[in-house]
Amino acid sequence: MSIFESRGATRRFGGLVAVDSVSFAVEQGEIFGLIGPNGAGKTTMFNLITALTPPTSGQLLFQGQNIVGKQPHQIAAMGIARTFQNIRLFGNLSALENVKVAQHTHTHANVFAGILGTPGAREEARRVEAKARELLRLVGLGESADEKAKNFSYGDQRRLEIARALALEPKLLLLDEPGAGMNPNEKGILSDLIRQIRDQFNLTIILIEHHVPLVMGLCDRIAVLNFGQLIALGKPAEVQSDPAVIDAYLGD
Repeated sequence: MSIFESRGATRRFGGLVAVDSVSFAVEQGEIFGLIGPNGAGKTTMFNLITALTPPTSGQLLFQGQNIVGKQPHQIAAMGIARTFQNIRLFGNLSALENVKVAQHTHTHANVFAGILGTPGAREEARRVEAKARELLRLVGLGESADEKAKNFSYGDQRRLEIARALALEPKLLLLDEPGAGMNPNEKGILSDLIRQIRDQFNLTIILIEHHVPLVMGLCDRIAVLNFGQLIALGKPAEVQSDPAVIDAYLGD
């Protein structure tokens, strides 16, 4: 069963066609890779899915519902979360505070209850903090909960972004180059973490990643974009041996 489907998604910026009539479906529970050269349209595709950029034409369906025209906060509330190619953490907040902030869509106490410190507000605050600490432990940052995000290494900031995205309780998680800035050992740990997240939270994951061994070893299926067009779609072994993909992206 498809949890997400792109039907002829197109995005034009003036004379530039960044995404050109792209169609693919992602099945429930998949780890789905989106790869291609720089400028192929991968991050633009993520921006279309999360409503940061509206498509020029085409449909985007999440759980069978066309989500074109919705606002980013509505997309998040429906169950789609993402990380960014350019990290967007609150640098002067602690890791714990970054993850707690992301839970606001699932909290119920109003501002006045929080100010007054009502029993309900206090209990909710305890639940929010407990969940934030649990997510930080999951991504390997449990011992650094009180450290400011700006002091983290690049790789740790990537993992913190994943924890923050999970705090939104998504059904579909979009990871934009989660392995950027990591060494091979860290990428191996990341690959295990992504599988664990998929299984533990019953998630579907779409992944943009330039590190080919990570993608090929992790993803169930892969779509390849080049100049905004879909040039291949299939299992890793199929995509890796596709002449068009070798020519456009993988090389010899």
